[in-house]
Amino acid sequence: MLNPSIHDYVMKMQHGTQIVYPKDFGYIAARTGLKTGQKVVEIGTGSGSLTTFVASVIGPRGHIDTFDVDDKFMEIAKKNIAKAGMSKYVTMHKKDLKAAKKMPVTDVDMVIIDLGDPWTVIPHARKMLKGSGFVVAICPTMNQLEKISLAFVANQFSDIDCTEHILRHIEAREGKTRHSYRGIGHTTYIAIARKVFFDKDLIKKRVKKDVK
Repeated sequence: MLNPSIHDYVMKMQHGTQIVYPKDFGYIAARTGLKTGQKVVEIGTGSGSLTTFVASVIGPRGHIDTFDVDDKFMEIAKKNIAKAGMSKYVTMHKKDLKAAKKMPVTDVDMVIIDLGDPWTVIPHARKMLKGSGFVVAICPTMNQLEKISLAFVANQFSDIDCTEHILRHIEAREGKTRHSYRGIGHTTYIAIARKVFFDKDLIKKRVKKDVK
């Protein structure tokens, strides 16, 4: 017998929506330096797969606030997150951040967006992020990728990185190792960017230096 890993929980959980696969989350975690103690906001909870992955990394000192508006999906996600033992690191909110004037969470390390129109909440993400914080958008299509990239630039984000990740399984057997006929091809595109911030004290020092 083997105790289930977070990977096992996610791959076997009930899927009310398309999930974010381990191959994609792994890159997100590595690219953003995700670690314990961080504060994360997720816009679009879905089935809770990415929520579960993030919580497993940032806990026990970190926390993820996840927002959605669909009661059915939120109930599925709640059960999935609880089954994986991650509930204490997650706060679920039924709230449409697109219409929010005041952000319910601020000074966070990362904002993850999994919506059909992720570019609409980029200004909101900027308000919630601390300086140099990361925004990550899950984009199933290239049209979404194009629009989110334009939104990054328009909202003063930098270090923009758009990727796709293909996973190939290998059947390793003596004398006949080969690629497996099964595999996970395209699941999504990932768009990552960082919030540019301006340190007033640093700017003053540079101005004085230039004047001299």
